Amino acid sequence: MGLMQRILGGPQTIAAAGEAVSDVAEIFHANETRAMELSAEAHRAALDAHGDEFQYGRSGLFDRVINGINRMPRPFLALGTIGLFVFAMVDPEAFAARMVGLNEVPEPLWWLLGAIVSFYFGAREMHYFRTPNGGRLPRMRPRDLAEDATETAADPNPALERWFREQRDSEEGGD
Repeated sequence: MGLMQRILGGPQTIAAAGEAVSDVAEIFHANETRAMELSAEAHRAALDAHGDEFQYGRSGLFDRVINGINRMPRPFLALGTIGLFVFAMVDPEAFAARMVGLNEVPEPLWWLLGAIVSFYFGAREMHYFRTPNGGRLPRMRPRDLAEDATETAADPNPALERWFREQRDSEEGGD
């Protein structure tokens, strides 16, 4: 052991040589761990910026009025259908005369009405499908989502938990 230390120059020299080899290796092959860290930071920054856009989203008077108008057709259709039953019971002759009139409406107009109603309700459904919580999106924080996932995991990842602790400590120390 003494001979090897004299030849190689001791532990400090071996460590310095190892670091030099590592630095030279990074020239030819990128440090994948650092690349992943930078990618995750960029992704987190993009999600935070996107979430900030929706943080203070409030609808104005115009938006509230239009949303109120858009909510009217469903109750009108439901109450109108019930009203037709009541009208048929109260005045059967007038109801029959109006149904004969509806029978005279050409079939293409019925198709057009069906398409309009279908697209209206389909568009409203798609709007609510795309924007949960009525357009008020929660602020997206991938770190919080990852923490929730690790808390509910059956066997937690100790390395990931240590990384979260280090992140929290650095955030608390930096503020």
